Amino acid sequence: MRKVLTVNFSQTGQLSSILQSVVGPIKENKDITVDHLVIKPKVNFPFPWPFGQFFRVFPETVAMDPIELEPFTTQFEQYDLIILSYQVWFLTPSLPISSFMQLPQTKKLFNNTPVVTVIGCRGMWLSAQEKMKKLLADANAKLVDNVVLSDDCGAAFSFLATPLWMMTGKKKPLSWVPAAGVSESDITNARRFGVAINQRLMYDESAITSPMLSGLNAVKINEKLIASERVGNHSFSIWSKILKKFGSQQSIGRAIGLSIYVVFLVTLILTVVPITAIIKKLIAPLTRNKIAKQKAYFAEPSGE
Repeated sequence: MRKVLTVNFSQTGQLSSILQSVVGPIKENKDITVDHLVIKPKVNFPFPWPFGQFFRVFPETVAMDPIELEPFTTQFEQYDLIILSYQVWFLTPSLPISSFMQLPQTKKLFNNTPVVTVIGCRGMWLSAQEKMKKLLADANAKLVDNVVLSDDCGAAFSFLATPLWMMTGKKKPLSWVPAAGVSESDITNARRFGVAINQRLMYDESAITSPMLSGLNAVKINEKLIASERVGNHSFSIWSKILKKFGSQQSIGRAIGLSIYVVFLVTLILTVVPITAIIKKLIAPLTRNKIAKQKAYFAEPSGE
């Protein structure tokens, strides 16, 4: 009997739907036991998420400062595969997930275990996955595959559509803004990953040590966002440290610091991001080989 564990934290429910689609074919196999672990913070994060409260957790999210989680138990101490799904907050794994990954209990659970990461996000996930790789390495886990489903409305519109969804709870609160989130067809088609995982689990009883999802378009690298993510991640890291100095999450000092930061962030999005994209396009002929190597690296281990 093969044993699979899924780990999930989803504010909107979208990531849970993605995970259910992936895991569906595996659960249909009576020779595989599938356990589900839902991460629950001691202090819940609301949805819809008020604008101010969203930004108040920015410094701690980027720094991956652990928060308190509800105790959890699993049926087995060792699994043949763990499917870890997570959202991206501020180019970082969501705070509940990064907190979970730092628990001694988690490190014991993940030790010497193959892991498939499943990401549901707006579109920028490269930095978050690099941080997740480090968390997995610290737990002595083996990343064998990565699946990414991103918003269907496009990078430009998602800058508006996603925050509106977050603050209103509606994917399409305005008629002229495309619906936020991953498309239903993409969620449904994610079932193909579960089919491939199920086939590998049933092929033999050996440990999973290599990718199972190669050739299935598990990820898609938007080369235009590679440089933007690098700039954004560096900026987030600096501002995270600055904002902590303004005070605790609910302090007036933090609110003042965040007001300054939001103005900076909007300016960054409206200026640096498009300028970086234009520069990248202009010098693309000179950096084609470098970009190809970057895309191949970020697409690992499953590949585009």
